[in-house]
Amino acid sequence: MSTTETAPGLQETYAPHNACFGCGPANPKGLRIRSRVEGDLVVADWTPEEHHQAFPGVLNGGIIGALLDCHCNWTAAYHLMKAQGAATPPCTVTADYAIVLKRPTPMSGPVHLSAKPVDIQGDRVVVEGTLTAENGKVTATCRGTFVAVKEGHPAYHRW
Repeated sequence: MSTTETAPGLQETYAPHNACFGCGPANPKGLRIRSRVEGDLVVADWTPEEHHQAFPGVLNGGIIGALLDCHCNWTAAYHLMKAQGAATPPCTVTADYAIVLKRPTPMSGPVHLSAKPVDIQGDRVVVEGTLTAENGKVTATCRGTFVAVKEGHPAYHRW
């Protein structure tokens, strides 16, 4: 597992059978991020492995996109759950997201993901996230819209 945090994350707590490549605890070949709540933020630490590189020493941009997409999606689901006073998060999907790769992300240690909602309207949440490398520098950012799905959508009750 590529996660440095050992406590169960939101994914394991609410979706232990989810097979998503980025965040599914049930996907043995996935990234298996473990998002956890710290105040208003949702954070995660994740350690890349050699097969995640774009070129020697640098994390692949697609992997960065998957990390931020899944982490921000869980941020949205968690905050929707809290806003609705629900016991479990709704199933949410990505409506749109944009990644900005600010500088190469080194593979030499764990990366830190941090995200927060910036707008919640009904079943939609706009989330902003960052990926910080071990040197403390932000190497990528994300802004996306995540939507709770209803019955009939393929992702409905996926967890």
